[in-house]
Amino acid sequence: MPKIIAHFESRAPAIVELIRALVERETTSREEARLDEIAGFVTDQLVAIGGEVRLISKPGFGTHLRARFFDDGFPGLTPRLLIIGHLDTVWPIGTLARLPFRITPDGKAHGPGIFDMKSGVAMVVEALRAFSELGLKTSRPVTLLLTCDEEIGSRSSRSLIEEEASGSAAALVLEPPIPGGVVKTARKGIGVFSVRAIGRAAHAGLDPARGVNAIVELAHQTLRLTGLNDLDRGTTVSVGVVSGGTASNVVPAEAIARVDVRFWESAEGERIDAAIRALTPVLPEARLEIGGGINRPPMPRSARNVALYEHARGLAAELGFELKDGSVGGGSDGNFTSALGVPTLDGLGVDGAGAHAEHEHIIVADLPRRAALLTRLMQTV
Repeated sequence: MPKIIAHFESRAPAIVELIRALVERETTSREEARLDEIAGFVTDQLVAIGGEVRLISKPGFGTHLRARFFDDGFPGLTPRLLIIGHLDTVWPIGTLARLPFRITPDGKAHGPGIFDMKSGVAMVVEALRAFSELGLKTSRPVTLLLTCDEEIGSRSSRSLIEEEASGSAAALVLEPPIPGGVVKTARKGIGVFSVRAIGRAAHAGLDPARGVNAIVELAHQTLRLTGLNDLDRGTTVSVGVVSGGTASNVVPAEAIARVDVRFWESAEGERIDAAIRALTPVLPEARLEIGGGINRPPMPRSARNVALYEHARGLAAELGFELKDGSVGGGSDGNFTSALGVPTLDGLGVDGAGAHAEHEHIIVADLPRRAALLTRLMQTV
């Protein structure tokens, strides 16, 4: 067994306890006080192993954490290695009472947010700790950025991510892998839109002709939106939530649709954005209001990303396991770094399954080798 894996094998109980401590801090996006608290908790872990931490408060969201490591010995202009993760989860406060942290006989650790991505946060803390405990050296300074709003589109953190990425040699993203431990070299771009139809209310029985039915208008627009799909190119436009009206005997004056857009190519994102903004009413006197837009650019399987993956694959082979890569339709903060031309490798978290689902879990036995791979990447990238 390689020495670095043996080290993390010996540290596995401590890593699991750190994961437990993180999972048992429920951190739903926008739960500002809870996100502030977990940022402080992780800060204590990082300061204890030599990190220079800055906490960046974002009212209404929480606190972002930026930690610098290993600046000594490198010229000031040396490009840094950027490691990115997030502290927020999708799980509502109170979920822990129903889905507590637990380890089952099959070697899986369960709990809300454990796969996406409390285990990844614990793993990077332990990987950074190994440098001092084992006397290891990195190839360049390291920045760890843990944000508090990734699950809701990184609205308050995008500029910070892009600022840190612009001076970085590469970006490693601690998002969970594709089940099986498969890292991610490509992701779709994402758009989130709202389409609001505005009509005119009237009594549905006494004076229906005076009304302009906003739900009917929105039904026409839903069909138009569906017609924008191009599945052969991987472009999807999904009307996922629709609401409107006030009572069955009232011609509805308003209705709104929430629309999810995914695309592999920037040109497709531009096409869909333009088409949605160009929608016009079908019913006389109806009006439309369009909101939202493209949230994340696509992360293509670029030559830079593939070269970084191939490097990681070689390191994994040295550690005794095979590392595969894949492409996914979901987005992450890796979309932002890759769009800037920064080599990006995503899905470096712990193997498991069930992100955002009740069977969310990690495979405990995967912890040592994934921590070892992350450590070797910090040594060599």
